Amino acid sequence: MKNFILLSFVLFLILGSVSFAQSPTLVLKQTSETGIYAKGEKIRVMAFVQNPTSDSLFVVVRKNNKQIIFKKAFLPEADSLLIFEGSSNKPCSFMVEVRMKEQKQLIGMIVDPQKIKPGTKSPKDLNAYWEKEKQSLKALQLDVKFGRNESQEYEFVCFDTEINCTGPKPTRGYFARPTKAAPKSLPIVLLVHAAGVKGSWCKAEAKEALRYAKMGNGTMCFDLNAHGMLNGQPDEYYNDLDAGELKDYYLQGLENREEFYFRGMYLRLIRTLDFLTKLPEWDGKRILVIGESQGGGQALAAAGLDSRVSAVVATVPAMCDWGGTLVDRKGGWPMPFERPGDMKKMKKALPYFDAANLLKNSKATIVVEIGLVDQTCPSTSIYAAINQAKGEKIIYPVPYREHTWPTAAQRSDWDKKVFGPKNSFVEDYLK
Repeated sequence: MKNFILLSFVLFLILGSVSFAQSPTLVLKQTSETGIYAKGEKIRVMAFVQNPTSDSLFVVVRKNNKQIIFKKAFLPEADSLLIFEGSSNKPCSFMVEVRMKEQKQLIGMIVDPQKIKPGTKSPKDLNAYWEKEKQSLKALQLDVKFGRNESQEYEFVCFDTEINCTGPKPTRGYFARPTKAAPKSLPIVLLVHAAGVKGSWCKAEAKEALRYAKMGNGTMCFDLNAHGMLNGQPDEYYNDLDAGELKDYYLQGLENREEFYFRGMYLRLIRTLDFLTKLPEWDGKRILVIGESQGGGQALAAAGLDSRVSAVVATVPAMCDWGGTLVDRKGGWPMPFERPGDMKKMKKALPYFDAANLLKNSKATIVVEIGLVDQTCPSTSIYAAINQAKGEKIIYPVPYREHTWPTAAQRSDWDKKVFGPKNSFVEDYLK
């Protein structure tokens, strides 16, 4: 009996491994490895199905993230299969989606991206509007409150910090720095967060502020929470905010620039930089702002609103080219022009907060990662924004990147070509 059980178990393992080894694997490849194409250049996308299968491939191709221009089912072939061929004489993006049973693969491409323009015009009084806001901030006497020191190391301090602001909420976050530093010796690092209220990704953390404060020869790092909410509170506090006051915060005030939620968020950015740049240890040259998604949008906005910002690292940034929706593209998160409201009023209010307009004033170095199959922060929206900036641009387009992090299978390539270089830029910049 024991021998029979052992033999059954061995057969199960063998048959299971054979079945696993023979399961079809779907791989997509395109003409340009980067996913970037010139106007009129031919695009070819091939599907490779490893291991025999009779399952059909269902292909959908979208232009500018929204227009379905091609749908077809294919029977896989032994070697490779051409599933899409095309080109464009105008700047645009394409996204190819292939499904086979439970598998789904995406690959993206973009044509003549440096020629993509914002979907809305910049307001004539954009600079005047924000200059008035800055003057109101300056008129408000700076009031900074420090909580307890969260650092366990003598060489560094890290304080839960609150700074008064003209917006509806104060600036709140964690401020870390070396205990001893000479005047004009330290760069500034501002960390800004992705969308949400209660997740770990959208809260300021002392350990992150301290990690960046230790880089190079030391920095002054402020880890800023986006909402002016208290730091280090029980989960119930953030759950209540998420279900109440901050529920769908990104839709608040869409029709009025004085009531639009991002106005307060941007004012807190400026106020934080005003505080940091008054400190005698700032080297007077380097201000690096780092963020992903909503944080990436804040980082770009900071570069556009404050000429002191010298560099930005923005990963799949939001708040870019909301007006793309109005010109047959998909706008960037939170896609306000796709929401219910008075369109005429929204067209008057929203352009004052769109990174595609704000960046016209920026000369900062911009390091940006762009997902070519990102449906939350579309590639066209990000290019429309960064094309307006006047400084150096270091761009990492990723053909397989959705808004979430790359899959485990993609990480090796991504770590080497994108994640590693971005981190190296930060480390080198802060030396």
